[in-house]
Amino acid sequence: MNPLDAQTFFRQSRGHLVLDVRSPSEFADGHVPAAINVPLFDDDQRAQVGKTYADDGRDAAVLTGLEIIGPKMAAFVRRVSELLEQIQIESPQVFIHCWRGGMRSQSFGWLLETAGLKVNILNGGYKSFRRLVLDTIGRPHPMVVLSGLTGAGKTVFLKSLRENGEQVIDLEGLANHRGSAFGSIGLGDQPSTQQFENDLFLELDQLDSDRRFWVEDEGSRIGRVVVPASFMQQIQHAPAIFLDVPQERRLDNLLVDYGSLDRAELAQATTNISKRLGGQNVKLALDSIGEGDLRNAARISLSYYDRSYNTAASKLPREITVALPTEGLSDEAVLDEIVSQGNRLDVATGDLAPQS
Repeated sequence: MNPLDAQTFFRQSRGHLVLDVRSPSEFADGHVPAAINVPLFDDDQRAQVGKTYADDGRDAAVLTGLEIIGPKMAAFVRRVSELLEQIQIESPQVFIHCWRGGMRSQSFGWLLETAGLKVNILNGGYKSFRRLVLDTIGRPHPMVVLSGLTGAGKTVFLKSLRENGEQVIDLEGLANHRGSAFGSIGLGDQPSTQQFENDLFLELDQLDSDRRFWVEDEGSRIGRVVVPASFMQQIQHAPAIFLDVPQERRLDNLLVDYGSLDRAELAQATTNISKRLGGQNVKLALDSIGEGDLRNAARISLSYYDRSYNTAASKLPREITVALPTEGLSDEAVLDEIVSQGNRLDVATGDLAPQS
């Protein structure tokens, strides 16, 4: 078996089969992007081995583990063979990890080597990968923040920036949430915070570190996902371009984003922020949703979100925010202006170059 450090394991495993042999609940908490869970023990069996270790010591725990694994060995090899057939690459390799790079990955690796496969093991296990993730997220990044009030179209412009060759990190996309009280409607479950960090690491690792990237202005939470404090601090200090978008245009954007969503869920989300909106505003918003007047409901909600944004923005340590008026401009013209203003920002020093 070939032991690899976390960085080498992650880079060399691309395109190959990555197996996480931890229990299903460990995998669900967070895993290496693209890894497939082939658990050596299920959750109950893992608890059984752990209890045996605590009660009777290591040797007894190893024996218990072997008794569990023995009948499953052939099935494990068949499962891995099926997965390798799906990848269909020449000279396939298998990359295996458990939590610390100990008995589980070593045992599984031995089994696959016995079956004639080339096996690589993650030294230090998933724990060492997590250290790599957090170290990478926390290092300085050349970012420019796209800012603006709710409905300014930041997510749409981030997508357009990416389509035009700019580097982009879409935090809301990674979190599977639109970033407001209404942000989860119709999107399904969010990843765990740990998995969000792992996926953010993957995005950062794929960027050209010598070029800037764009990121949306976010709070410390996107739905239930918590943005890493080290990355959040950089967002709050990085230079920003503020999209100054008239309210009516913002309402147009909100109707595109939310207008087709389930009315009952929109009403429930409105009720969830009743303390912030105030009783009378909540009643008016709910009445508007019931009558199908989503524009008016959105207008009422903006009264809260605009105040909240302005309060938060006033407390930011950010030194440079470039206001970009958009009234009368097409989306294409706004995009050109975003890039033009971004070119004036020195993301390494935070300086703003003079207009040419």
